[in-house]
Amino acid sequence: MTYHPDTYQPLSFSAARARFLSGEQRPSEFLEACLATIAEREPEVKAWVVLNAEAARAAARESDRRYQAGEPLSQIDGMPVGIKDLIETKDMPTQMGSPAYEGSFPKRDSALVRALRDAGAIILGKTVTTALGFLDPGPTTNAFDPQRTPGGSSSGSGAAVGAKMVPVAIGSQLVGSVLRPASFNANWALKPTFGGINRGERLGYSQSHVGIHAGCAEDMWATTMEIVTRVGGDPGHPGVYGELTAPPPQRPKRLAVLETEGWPRLDSASREAFESLLERLQTAGVQIIRRADLSLLDLLEQSIATATANMLRLISWEQRWSLENLVEQHPGTLGPSLIRQLESGRNVTLETFREDLALRDLARQRMEALAPYCDALISPASCGPAPRFDVTKQTAFPTGDVSFSCVSSYLGTPSVAAPLLAVEGMPFGVQIMGQAHEDERVTAYARWMAEATRHADQV
Repeated sequence: MTYHPDTYQPLSFSAARARFLSGEQRPSEFLEACLATIAEREPEVKAWVVLNAEAARAAARESDRRYQAGEPLSQIDGMPVGIKDLIETKDMPTQMGSPAYEGSFPKRDSALVRALRDAGAIILGKTVTTALGFLDPGPTTNAFDPQRTPGGSSSGSGAAVGAKMVPVAIGSQLVGSVLRPASFNANWALKPTFGGINRGERLGYSQSHVGIHAGCAEDMWATTMEIVTRVGGDPGHPGVYGELTAPPPQRPKRLAVLETEGWPRLDSASREAFESLLERLQTAGVQIIRRADLSLLDLLEQSIATATANMLRLISWEQRWSLENLVEQHPGTLGPSLIRQLESGRNVTLETFREDLALRDLARQRMEALAPYCDALISPASCGPAPRFDVTKQTAFPTGDVSFSCVSSYLGTPSVAAPLLAVEGMPFGVQIMGQAHEDERVTAYARWMAEATRHADQV
């Protein structure tokens, strides 16, 4: 399937909702169309761990009645949603992509799942995750090419939205697990300010985030705010700020280009596509700032030059206790990436962990220092389009290079992945990153860029 951002028509719930309100269509009919797409595409894409079709149909019938009475619960009432299989659901198992959790069924809803149900959304099923949300991949393939990775760890969520199985799916990001699958599968995705969306039971890591995958910016934002309005952010965090409906497009005045450690690994076609985008933005009146133009930007680049290694050490320390338990209780269930993480954690000292925290704090301070000089930062959301499986098997990152997508996790800042580019007929997302709590503004900038750069030649 050849992708081009001008011709690709994503599945949009916001467009369907207008039909629900007018009586042209019912939520149950929209759900059946989703189920038909899943029946057609799931044998190849393999995005789902489990589907709960009958419960979804019952929820859709309830939504039908609310719309017929003129009393929908929210702007996402009747919206089918996929839930990453790291997040607990009371009516489906939560198996975390790992043999150690096969058959695990806590029978409780995570906070965000409860919020979705209270808003009238339809919890359709659990989407595939890499093992424990790390690097060992599951069976999912890319929505546009079955020979390529969908990204990870939110592989099923990204692919399900890209394949138009559902308009929205919930993902999570510890390193690059929302932005990279979004880039590879032509999703809009919000990786919010750290703590912006309530993680429920998944509070064990100092930089993990819940994220939203969607076919359009309107659905991405509406889902975010309907969750946050009901359950807020993480304990001690204020949650994402903003109106319930998506902010209107807004042109940024100044954008800083963030190269990251991934810049040398960006292939020539992807770099050409990204540079062409920057030229179009300049033509539209946006000032583009490079690291050579601003010493503070160069200082930030220096602070994130080893972000991937720093993050993986931080995670290996924070993850070690849970992996040690798994090795004792479920021997032989860890994949090669998790075994490497455990070994790494055993070699990280408290002093090293403290040093890495200090390096992360310094990077965050340098990010804050840029606030007066640019409205947002822009970079690729991944090192080009999704690589083929036969390539990723030879690398340390079997779901794709994390270097571009990890930075906003390291900094704790909001980032939107927008499906603005195509390279070799495959999606290639762009990342727009702002200061902490500027989720709404970053979304407005991304929406403007999508409109301002349409009808452009792609590589």
